[in-house]
Amino acid sequence: MRELVESIAKALVDHPDDVQVRSVEGEQVTVLELRVHPEDLGKVIGRSGRVAQALRTVVRATAEGRVSVDILDSEEAAEGLDDDSSADLRQAADDASE
Repeated sequence: MRELVESIAKALVDHPDDVQVRSVEGEQVTVLELRVHPEDLGKVIGRSGRVAQALRTVVRATAEGRVSVDILDSEEAAEGLDDDSSADLRQAADDASE
């Protein structure tokens, strides 16, 4: 799944070298964190979130099990998530899937 999200995102953005996808495994759901350059954020979200929704639809259709896609810009990625934040993210994703 990571490779699929990464290849689609790289095709959409002006800064493909800044595209990163991180997989965070939860008990019931996997969260794919898509990080892009701040200038490219609008390209992967799209007008009214249509591109982001289409990306999520493709991922759900091809995934085995529950997968969620979160879109972040590189400034959020630079701040990074500590281990506690990652655990909180996994728990929130698990709660949302129930």
